[in-house]
Amino acid sequence: MKDNRLFNETDASTDEPPPAFAAETAESSALQTSLFSSMPVQADFSRWNNWTWQMQNRIRSIARLRDYFPGLDSTGIHEAGAKFPFAITPYYASLIRRAERTDPVFAMSVPQMAELFDPACLKDDPLEEDEDMAVPGLVHRYQDRALLISTTSCAMYCRHCTRKRVAGRRDTCITRTRLERAVKYLSMHPEIHDVIISGGDPLTMSTEMLETVIAAVRSVRSVDIIRIGTRTPVVLPMRITDDLVNMLKKYHPIFINTHFNHPVELTPQAIEACGKLADAGIPLGNQSVLLKGINDDPHVMEELLRGLLKARVKPYYLFQCDLVRGVEHFRTPISKGIEIMEYLRGRVSGLGIPLYVVDAPHGGGKIPVLPNYIVSTSPTHTVLRNFEGQMVSYPEPGPHKAPHTGKTDRGDSAAGIWELSSGQHTKIQPQNCARLNRRETRKQTAAMLSPEA
Repeated sequence: MKDNRLFNETDASTDEPPPAFAAETAESSALQTSLFSSMPVQADFSRWNNWTWQMQNRIRSIARLRDYFPGLDSTGIHEAGAKFPFAITPYYASLIRRAERTDPVFAMSVPQMAELFDPACLKDDPLEEDEDMAVPGLVHRYQDRALLISTTSCAMYCRHCTRKRVAGRRDTCITRTRLERAVKYLSMHPEIHDVIISGGDPLTMSTEMLETVIAAVRSVRSVDIIRIGTRTPVVLPMRITDDLVNMLKKYHPIFINTHFNHPVELTPQAIEACGKLADAGIPLGNQSVLLKGINDDPHVMEELLRGLLKARVKPYYLFQCDLVRGVEHFRTPISKGIEIMEYLRGRVSGLGIPLYVVDAPHGGGKIPVLPNYIVSTSPTHTVLRNFEGQMVSYPEPGPHKAPHTGKTDRGDSAAGIWELSSGQHTKIQPQNCARLNRRETRKQTAAMLSPEA
């Protein structure tokens, strides 16, 4: 039987010396003071910016969680945590304002009894990654790209993780033997031009070990682009050290996709970490997951997307929650995602609008889901709807022209969809359109200011 396990024999290393605390700026020190003031207990202030200290002091038990949140209601945490382990960096725990399910950071990081609800539609491996694993640790689903599982370790184990079947079981990283097998496969398949280094979280490895993986992938001549999937800017921003950034710069083109889900995660430290990567010429994308009670509100999503753009992070994907065991309480109807996308169009720059996708069960891959903007089609015209509800007739190329009727576009009931699709009218205009009201206001203002007025 083919060995498709994600586990490896070598423990993940977190032994890289972090930057000296003395090198911090006054701004970062002030931020630390602010974060500590919100925490129920005092951590080791002198080592707060030491990323290995953060990793070694992750909260992994109810007792440790109670140290930080003495009034914690631990109902269900032990039961859910026994099935799906948890780990939370002190930094990320400091973002919790209420130790309850209504707090977005708490909900994304602390086990809940709801994770034990197990309807038949949920699977351990809903995307069938193991079935598409060409060699152990290398998933080859799309023709031109592959995904390399470099480690099973994460700084924080997200409660909505697609790989809950392995997260937190044992912190391991890829062995040299497996890496060599993956590189050999990539060399034998020159159609693969794009490799995503994922996990776990690759940036929880030491910089030296991570460079070994990146250098091995970069040695394959047919690989043009290397992407890294990481949540460290969100949950462990102090990991983005100068040494790490300088190493990554040697292997351009490198892209990084991170994972912000809520505006509260966009702290000054997180933004600073993203800025370091962007300044190094590394394009940043963000992959959010649509989560019930966390970001399934159009206004929350708008705030997140605007914040990402200010941090120089391009919103890339908005994922529908995968059908993985333990996440039923996070799932929303697809209609909720469509509603959010409908809201965003016309309110947020196209730069800030992610692609809403369902990662299909059975390894079907990412399927984009959009509101329906095509109302009707004919050989001569396509009727399109915009975000305001205006419908326009778009003339298709070809020798056949619709007869000109001389009718005007009054935007009233005289025009229907047939009139647009046949070319009889060019638009149906909703009343009280804000955009047209602005036009009218500008005309009136211009008229009042004109010399003839």
